[in-house]
Amino acid sequence: MSIITPKSESFLRSYLNNASPTGFEAAGQKLWLEYLKPYVHDWKLDNYGTAYGIINPDKDFRVVIEGHADEISWFVHYISEDGFINVVRNGGSDHVIAPSKRVNIHTKKGIVKGVFGWPAIHTRRDEDANLTPKLDNIFIDVGAKDKEEVTNMGIHVGCVITYEDEMTILNDRYYVGRALDNRMGGFCIAEVARLLHESKIELPYSLYIVNSVQEEVGLCGAEMVADTIKPHVAIVTDVTHDTHTPLVSVKKIGDVKSGEGPSITYAPAVHQKLLQLILDTAEEKSIAIQREVASRRTGTDTDAFAYSNGGVPSALISLPLRYMHTTVEMAHKSDVESVIKLIFEVLQKIEYGHNFKYF
Repeated sequence: MSIITPKSESFLRSYLNNASPTGFEAAGQKLWLEYLKPYVHDWKLDNYGTAYGIINPDKDFRVVIEGHADEISWFVHYISEDGFINVVRNGGSDHVIAPSKRVNIHTKKGIVKGVFGWPAIHTRRDEDANLTPKLDNIFIDVGAKDKEEVTNMGIHVGCVITYEDEMTILNDRYYVGRALDNRMGGFCIAEVARLLHESKIELPYSLYIVNSVQEEVGLCGAEMVADTIKPHVAIVTDVTHDTHTPLVSVKKIGDVKSGEGPSITYAPAVHQKLLQLILDTAEEKSIAIQREVASRRTGTDTDAFAYSNGGVPSALISLPLRYMHTTVEMAHKSDVESVIKLIFEVLQKIEYGHNFKYF
């Protein structure tokens, strides 16, 4: 029986379909908090938009479970005299996939529709025959006759741009869409809070359910909120690459496959005792897991928590994802459920004042 309810999936759909670009996450955070509030005792929002709910706020041993809320996007960088728009990245947006995508330009007047245009194949001749998308040649067309009309629409340098896309379900097996990285993590931790509430589990510590901002530009939201909360333990969930698709090297990137469970990362930032607790719990509860290695930093909010406040025991539980940083990111339903279940079970193994000293 699925642990994700129809109500949960309805929230997931609205949450993924909403735009929350890095630095502009407010609308998504409002949706997330409204869903979370019935399952927590208190909630807070920091100055840059990181949102978190708290279960047992009066305890002085603090455990964090965390995902990040922001999605990659573009900024308006330049408007030509004939009304075409050049862009720069906001996070790790892939210029190669941009041509022919529909976009929403977020302005003070509301959403302005546009497209990433691209020359027709018939016109690409001689030296242009092998033309490829680059950051300096992709452009947006909003159907305007000139720069004045573009600016009258409310578009200016600095407007943020997201792809126009909606979540779908593929083969009754995969969630598909943009921004599964990592609003799916925010969904998972909210579901953990729901399960704790509905199961009437009494935790002996304060649990902070944290949806951080600005991960895509350097783990910034997690750095800020780690200093605010000063946690004793942090479990981060993010996405990782499903390497079993064409054009991806298992030997170079790692051996992770959708449908075979969450991936547990070994890395210097990952605390070995907390890691072992997660592995032992997965084995005890018969939750299939996969393993991967980060030779230096994990590149996730795990690093921000681990290296804050003099060192916080931290670990990373990752959701396998196909086609990261595209509009067709794919996550297997069973993996999403396993991430939720694993975090839910691990939290019940952590004790008040749990000793995570290195030796």
